[in-house]
Amino acid sequence: MPEFTYKALDKSGQISTGTISARDSQDAALKVRALGVFPTSIGAGAKTVGTGVLDESPTSAKKALPAAAETSGKKVTKLQVLLFTREMSDLLEAGLPMDRAFSVLLDQAESGPLRLMLNTMQGEIRAGTPLSDALRKFPREFSDLYCNMVKAGEVSGQLSGVMTRLAEFLEKEAVRRSQILSALTYPAVLIMVAISAVVFLMTFAIPRLAPVFKDMGADLPLPTTLLMGTSGFVGKFWWIIILAIAGTVFLFRTWVATRAGRYAFDKMRLNTPPFGTLVQKIVAARLVRTLGTLLGGGVPILEAMEISASAVGNLVATEGILTVKGAVRQGETLHSAMDKAGNFLPVVRHMTAVGEETGRLPQMLIRTAETLDFEVDSAMRRLTSLVEPLVVLFMGVFIGFIVLSILLPIFQISSLVK
Repeated sequence: MPEFTYKALDKSGQISTGTISARDSQDAALKVRALGVFPTSIGAGAKTVGTGVLDESPTSAKKALPAAAETSGKKVTKLQVLLFTREMSDLLEAGLPMDRAFSVLLDQAESGPLRLMLNTMQGEIRAGTPLSDALRKFPREFSDLYCNMVKAGEVSGQLSGVMTRLAEFLEKEAVRRSQILSALTYPAVLIMVAISAVVFLMTFAIPRLAPVFKDMGADLPLPTTLLMGTSGFVGKFWWIIILAIAGTVFLFRTWVATRAGRYAFDKMRLNTPPFGTLVQKIVAARLVRTLGTLLGGGVPILEAMEISASAVGNLVATEGILTVKGAVRQGETLHSAMDKAGNFLPVVRHMTAVGEETGRLPQMLIRTAETLDFEVDSAMRRLTSLVEPLVVLFMGVFIGFIVLSILLPIFQISSLVK
């Protein structure tokens, strides 16, 4: 039998070459596929023929693809990234080669930006680029956590399992965001209605009554005087109020954009009751879930801590994690470094210690995240149930003050007439 040289991609997207004995190029392609890799070209001597599945060589595929920069203005949503991760996990678990999996995803992709992104990544895969490097061309869609997890899966040969872990991680993050938004939606609507009612009364209703009270000639009661004065100020200087609010927001955003301002604001968020405890649990849950997911995917602990530090969304917590990372680099255990740092929740420290002692640190961290998520969800429901009556109470007090301010002059005039 003649000898054929081949180039092929394995499940992780790595390119491999070799020789194989076969009757012809089609038989050679079948034998290469039986090795568990996807042939991109089959060659006999100086002649190279396509496999019938992939018509273009890795080089030509790379040249024909749009540059990643062309997609920089497009938007691929978090939900689409989540669905891509879950579907890629299922396809790889089913044994499909990487290139075939991308073809399946392209066939069912309806979004233009998503199709362009998938097409670009498929071209990179065909050119021999590992999946993790192809993902890094889209930093807005795929975080360092995502790319490092995929890289660890490629190195360990467990890419499908890692993609499954990533899909679960993204799903839980999506559920957490949805829960927070759901908890805040109703209070936000109530507050907006309350503000709108106050603005309407102060700028429309009260000014209509002001001439009536002035024509009474008598001294107005104090509540009525305060209401008329406030209404007159708002009606006359509303533009100053708007400018003051806009300026305050601008100055706050500028201050928070600096490192010192961001650090001070994040520290205030962690320590201000009653929301400080809730923020601490949210940050801790994000930390342990990210760290547990990375360690479970095979990422080295120092690299996992570096990525987790940038993912928690709080500068104070980030510096604390980096301090712990430095201690771990010096040979300390993770839980003892957390104990010395002193700014980690007790449940995180104790569960980390148990995980290290039992050799099941990733699993214990994920369980800790689930426990903290449950506590956060319960706390959010309690706070939401408190906000609703507080808004109603504020509206009742304000409306009562307005009614009292309007009725007092009427009662005063009635007593004078009698």
